Amino acid sequence: MTAAPQEIRQLLADAARDLPGVEARHEAELLLLHVLGRDRSWLFAHATDPVDADIATAFHVLLQRRTAGEPVAYLLGRRGFWTLDLAVSPATLIPRPETERLVELALDRLPGDQPLRIADLGTGSGAIALALASERPLAQVLATDLSAEALAVAGANARQHALGNVGFRQGGWYAPLAGERFDLIASNPPYIASDDPHLARGDLRFEPATALASGPDGLDDIRQIIDGAPDHLRPGGWLLLEHGWDQGGAIRALLDAHGFVDVATEVDLEQRDRVSLGRLPGTPGAGSRRAQR
Repeated sequence: MTAAPQEIRQLLADAARDLPGVEARHEAELLLLHVLGRDRSWLFAHATDPVDADIATAFHVLLQRRTAGEPVAYLLGRRGFWTLDLAVSPATLIPRPETERLVELALDRLPGDQPLRIADLGTGSGAIALALASERPLAQVLATDLSAEALAVAGANARQHALGNVGFRQGGWYAPLAGERFDLIASNPPYIASDDPHLARGDLRFEPATALASGPDGLDDIRQIIDGAPDHLRPGGWLLLEHGWDQGGAIRALLDAHGFVDVATEVDLEQRDRVSLGRLPGTPGAGSRRAQR
């Protein structure tokens, strides 16, 4: 005799029990809703609905992949960032809430009524570039990445959100920007030490290693970005870099050594060092004044 189909609420309860971590129930709901093609409001009104066998099978495949450690964002193919819903893939880092602090600090330095030029180095899914472009429609944002696959994802995200003030170029750091200068350069570069054991744990195992690790102290790429910034910033222009909790002092020293002024490190919501920044000396340009959002 064929067993009766499970109800949605029981399917979720079983999945939440089997998944690891404190977010197990939330993750189970996200995965089931993804398979169903429904939103969360639908779930509450249909908790006692029976689950079709094909839906249950597809759901259990995702559960197995999640149990093996694959990030939920990759299973869903999407992640929310700032006010945007972004496509992600294993070719891109998964946008994280702490990076929104970098966006906030950049917007503080970008007046909304002027035609600024902004660069986002190592854009990945386009999270930083698209967030800034959405908040500063008069600005022209140029996003670079070494990975053609990542740029394809970022470009699709720009089209999805109809952000026509963003351009994309392939290449490492400043290579695609020869001879160009900007009011502000932002980057969330690789900053984990190459021998850090966290690279072999959790979600990081599935994210692109080249977007995570950067030499013995995690600062190899940051050194390149700081070294090249004076040739690509307008007078008074800003450089903002996301980094690890224990790297603020070293990055401030690098910024100081390269002649930046107003050098500082800002903390995230958990009061950990998260973004270091500095301003190129010179007559302030359009984007060098601190702006109010």
